[in-house]
Amino acid sequence: KGQPVLFLPGFTCPGGVWDSTINNLEEGYQTHQFTYAGFGGVPKIELPWYGTLANDISAYIESNNLKKVVLVGHSMGGMLALDIAAKLPKRINKMVLVDALPNIREIVMPQVPVEQITFDNPYNQQMIAASDSALRVTAGYMAMGMSNQTDRHAELIDFILKSDRETYVYGYTELLKLDLREKLSTIPTKTLVLGADFPSKEAVLPNFESQFANLKNKEIKIANGSKHFIMFDQPEWFYAEVNNFLD
Repeated sequence: KGQPVLFLPGFTCPGGVWDSTINNLEEGYQTHQFTYAGFGGVPKIELPWYGTLANDISAYIESNNLKKVVLVGHSMGGMLALDIAAKLPKRINKMVLVDALPNIREIVMPQVPVEQITFDNPYNQQMIAASDSALRVTAGYMAMGMSNQTDRHAELIDFILKSDRETYVYGYTELLKLDLREKLSTIPTKTLVLGADFPSKEAVLPNFESQFANLKNKEIKIANGSKHFIMFDQPEWFYAEVNNFLD
């Protein structure tokens, strides 16, 4: 019971990644957790799938007549939150974007124009054909880059290994092709942007300020000593920021 808060996980992550955050949420909220098709044991759907996810979560909000909704999105979940807020501005009350950007290509592949990003490329072909053991090695390196908490790395690796392979490979290509920056100017929602300071605050803050320049009603805060999974690396700071913002 209470104001609805929708928790949108990042790429490959099941909804349970938010369990500890929800357990530390102050009273007065109803919570909704999502796991996307192709991840966390949920059956895959036809690709491309990002637009379907955005539309279906929006339809969920409308069909349940949810009002004054808070969206909390990590990484890809933050991108979905932006799309949903643009689609349903009168229903979305607040947003918390956790180490999420409207255009990840500019950060991970800054010299590559979107026209050159294709689904059928040598890297994707290699990833589709890779053995589970080879993917486990790759996932291990990725986990090290995503959290300082070594006891959580096995969990992050497991998320990747449990993903439907085509959704994992081609779904990420979809995200690289997305650019939501122009859409930001249409979003009135009060927004808290929480970023990780890896590799340094001086390196990441200008990226957040530039990427969110068109979002009017925002506050940007950077977590000290954190990688991508801020809720793992700086949980107490994260819980306090979320509760203070929602109060």
